[in-house]
Amino acid sequence: MIEAAVDDPAWTAALPGAVALATRAAAAALADASGDVAILLTGDEAVRALNARFRGQDKATNVLSFPATAGSDSLGDIALAYGVCAAEARAQAKPLADHLQHLVVHGALHLLGLDHADEVGADAMEARERAILAGLSVPDPYAARAGATHV
Repeated sequence: MIEAAVDDPAWTAALPGAVALATRAAAAALADASGDVAILLTGDEAVRALNARFRGQDKATNVLSFPATAGSDSLGDIALAYGVCAAEARAQAKPLADHLQHLVVHGALHLLGLDHADEVGADAMEARERAILAGLSVPDPYAARAGATHV
């Protein structure tokens, strides 16, 4: 089961269908997996606090994934920061709906153990993201990138 909750009302003010989009994107990314996932649409400060506590980085980021421990019925949790995500969408001239779906897919793939720590892993993860997003009718988020670093 995938559950999404809104902690920062800016998400639904800017994107009334945010919960449905996040749930749909996670379902697409996790189609071959079993386990529960919780998605939190929250604000920059909450994500900053999570990032500081669990990753030692005292700054907000767009998306955080927290894989569940082995033996759990859960795959894990995903948290997204509204301000960071909205600013990135504006800077990249893309709809917030598309960016949200991309980041949920990205976060869900992390829950499945994919990573972008090296070039091989990044290429594989991006290929999976592109395929999943194409199925959601979301344009390739990497198409405009020429030699830039991975998400």
